[in-house]
Amino acid sequence: MVSVIDNETIFDICRRTLKVKSPDYSNLNGLVANVMSGITCSLRFPGQLNTDLRKLAVNLVPFPRLHFFLVGSAPLHTADSANFTSVSIPDLTSQMFNVNNMMAACDPKNGKYLTASAVFRGEVISMKDVDLCMSAAQTKLPGNFVEWIPNNIKSSVCNVPAKNAPLSATFIANSTAIQTLFQRIGGQFAAMYKRKAFVHWYTAEGMEEVEFTEAEANMRDIVNEYQQYQSVGIDDVLNGDEYGAEEKDDDVVVDGDGELVAEP
Repeated sequence: MVSVIDNETIFDICRRTLKVKSPDYSNLNGLVANVMSGITCSLRFPGQLNTDLRKLAVNLVPFPRLHFFLVGSAPLHTADSANFTSVSIPDLTSQMFNVNNMMAACDPKNGKYLTASAVFRGEVISMKDVDLCMSAAQTKLPGNFVEWIPNNIKSSVCNVPAKNAPLSATFIANSTAIQTLFQRIGGQFAAMYKRKAFVHWYTAEGMEEVEFTEAEANMRDIVNEYQQYQSVGIDDVLNGDEYGAEEKDDDVVVDGDGELVAEP
């Protein structure tokens, strides 16, 4: 499980949402600590419907290689408004699916959610309200979820609230939109590697240049897999078109279960 957090994105959150004119490391690290605390709160506190990291991995990773997650937290508001801002379960749900709360520079609307998990924290939380809000979110945005994984949002509740918020939520999503982040990194890497920029620092430590090209090819394979599973529909699954015989494209070979078999 890899939670992808972009420094530029959390810097924008500090300035745009939290209204911090000149964010420093304490502001940036505070956002990261807050979301990681929400993800791991079940390891430290009890809850009505709790979950550990093992259960998160089971529910969020449909394919072994696709284990890169978008994360976000709610509520996010300025320090001045914290004392008089009332937050409800529907408010948290709305914020969780908002691109402005995501901590990676990619828009989930440009892809589809394979799976997602919401961790709510608060002393008094109704599981009925949580389930209704999660169901409503999926019904409201049906095009944002892959149709061949039904009921792919997992929710859990921790009865111990966060330090600075009586009611909060953490969102973890396995979305195919994250491929845009890998594509951007790949373009930046190609431009620098073409000029052998900084390569000597790694080769001097014993790393070989071929390892760079292997890593780049592996990243392209991951992007291709995200594209493959984003485009497949329920009819393809039922008819066996996508998961039937062994299939090969330009970069990757997959077997009947959609798993990577070999790289060319």
